[in-house]
Amino acid sequence: MYGYIFAPMNANEIASRSVALLDVKKGDVTGDGVIDYVYLYGNKSSEGIFADQITLIIQDGRTAQITQVPLASNAGYNARLFLGDFSGDRISDILVSIDSGGSGGYGFFYVFSFKNNALNMMFDYDAYNKTHPFQVHYQDYYKVGVSSPQLDVLFLIDISNKGSEYLAQYYNPDGKLKQPTKGEVLALGSLSPIVSNEKNTRYDLLATQRIIGPTNADTLGYVVNRLTWKGTYFDTDGLTVTILGSKLISLH
Repeated sequence: MYGYIFAPMNANEIASRSVALLDVKKGDVTGDGVIDYVYLYGNKSSEGIFADQITLIIQDGRTAQITQVPLASNAGYNARLFLGDFSGDRISDILVSIDSGGSGGYGFFYVFSFKNNALNMMFDYDAYNKTHPFQVHYQDYYKVGVSSPQLDVLFLIDISNKGSEYLAQYYNPDGKLKQPTKGEVLALGSLSPIVSNEKNTRYDLLATQRIIGPTNADTLGYVVNRLTWKGTYFDTDGLTVTILGSKLISLH
């Protein structure tokens, strides 16, 4: 549970569990003006890069009190921390990022505030995925629709430059689909802190999801969502689709 006071392990316990320090950052996360320390610990083998039982630990710089925060998704690769003010209260919040390591390129992401030593989850990747669903449908004449009725949005991707061999898999010579064909928008793959105004010290989040065709290797583009804190939640401040570039082909 949040707020659990972590009891430091002795050397034998650490050795037997292969507990490793995965990342550490320092900054004022409580808001008392004193630098605090934020850690990610996890269990990993001496040679492996995979870690499980990844745990966030916050040490109050003024009192030295330690708070352990268990994570719902706590196994993966490249577990890392970022401290920055997402809410605009001039107090650093905590972004936890973990790569799944799978071929889909998913990630597990959490944002916490710890103002006045009170833990509050500001962002949960699982909740985000559930509330941002998309459908991907191939359409006649080399178009792919990326839509979300829940978000009331539709994007059209032109895939006419994918090459005749690719297009022949799904289209007749007249540009009509051979049969209904679907793609997919994968779960959240990256969540990056950004500053859109250099005079503003508050961070927004840039959430990215990969758009694929019928196979995972077929990347059509990315759904990119800029998220801004609205007092109690992150809200969309700009939802776009980006596509991969292609080589220029001379018509002469």
